Order: sequence, then structure tokens, then C-alpha cells
Amino acid sequence: MRVLALDTATQACSAAVLNGAAACSRFELLERGHAERILRMIDEVLEEAAVTLEALDGIGVGRGPGGFTGVRLAVSIAQGLAFGSGLLLAPVSDLRALAQRALDRDPRLKGVLVCNDARMNEVYWTYTSRDPRGYAEPDTPERVGGIEQVELAVGASGPIAGVGSGFRVYPRLAERFAGRLDYVDPSALPHAEDIARLAALELREGRAVQPERALPVYVRDDVARPPAMPSRD
Repeated sequence: MRVLALDTATQACSAAVLNGAAACSRFELLERGHAERILRMIDEVLEEAAVTLEALDGIGVGRGPGGFTGVRLAVSIAQGLAFGSGLLLAPVSDLRALAQRALDRDPRLKGVLVCNDARMNEVYWTYTSRDPRGYAEPDTPERVGGIEQVELAVGASGPIAGVGSGFRVYPRLAERFAGRLDYVDPSALPHAEDIARLAALELREGRAVQPERALPVYVRDDVARPPAMPSRD
């Protein structure tokens, strides 16, 4: 299966083409300029993979949660590409993509607690477990809230990793789960390669959608008013 994927939901900007088991990708950390760079990245990975948009089986996109502008950017670009080439879109959770990367890197893991910085003293979070095929399966809804609200799924058993920028920005988060997480990777960020692999699964199993039905997922409805939360440690 040939899948193009892109993501701009965080400071990470990435694009990838999955061609069977092989993938070519671009990944950069950017403070700004995602719109200009992601378009060049898409051209670069398509050229490297020697495929055209029309030869793809579908397009995957990181649909959030993440930064409001970044999530909108990725989804709108993916929609435009899909409309122009007559392809289906597979929106993929950025939190699930982070979990998938951790599972692929460590075959011992049974679960992953994903916590990404959502600013305003909050994190986007979910808990996922490894399904029988090795894919990240969410066991809790995607949520946004203070670190006191983060929890493991009922019955979660190890080995379990904690991943995402929330563990870097809010050190007390790792302290809350001391003894329950086998390790923490605070540097993990979403990557288009993982989105492509999950998008291929969605396409194979008939869950991809028409471009107009691929919607951003923000989780947080109120982006203007910060909640009354303790300051970060």
C-alpha cells in the first residue's frame, strides 16, 4: 500500500510516503514556517519515493489534538491534495501516533501513556495498549486537562512507557506515576511515518473518509480563557 502522510500539529513538521514496508520521510522542528516547509517536504518525499499523488492508495494526516493553527493547516492541505487526486483521507490521532512509535521501538511494551503539552497548564492525554497485531489501541478517550486528571486505564499492566512533551514541561507528571511507568520519553513528538502506518491500517479496514469528512480534532473547546490551575514545576 502506498500512503502519503503529513503532520504539523506540534513544533514538529513532517511528511512521509509509505510504500509497502519501506518509508521515506522528512522531519524538522520549527518555531514557525510550517506552511512553507510542509509543502516542500511533500514534494521531496513523493520525488524520493518515485510516486505521484494519483498512484497513492490514500493520504494520512495528523488530525490533532495539537496547536490550533497547526492542526488546521495539516488537515486543510491534506484535504486539498485528496480532492485534487480523488483519494480518500485517513485522519490519525497525533496521540495515537506517538503511542505507536513507542510500541514499535520497544516490543516489550504493553501500554503507553501519552501526554502532550497543551499549554495553559494542561496536557492532551490518552492511554493506549498494544492490540494483538501490535497496533496502538486507545483505552481511554482523548482528553485535555491538568496533570492531576491524567490516569492510566483500569487494569493497565506493564511494561508501560510515558511519552510526550507533557512529561518535559510538567515534571510532576512523571512523579505522579513513579513506580507505575517503566520509563518516560519526554522528547517524543508526532512523526508522519507513524501516521502513515496507522493511515494504511485505516485504509485497509475501510475507515478512511472523503476529504470533506476529515475534520480537525482540537479536544479543547475554549482556547482563549486559561483555567485556574497550579503553576508548572
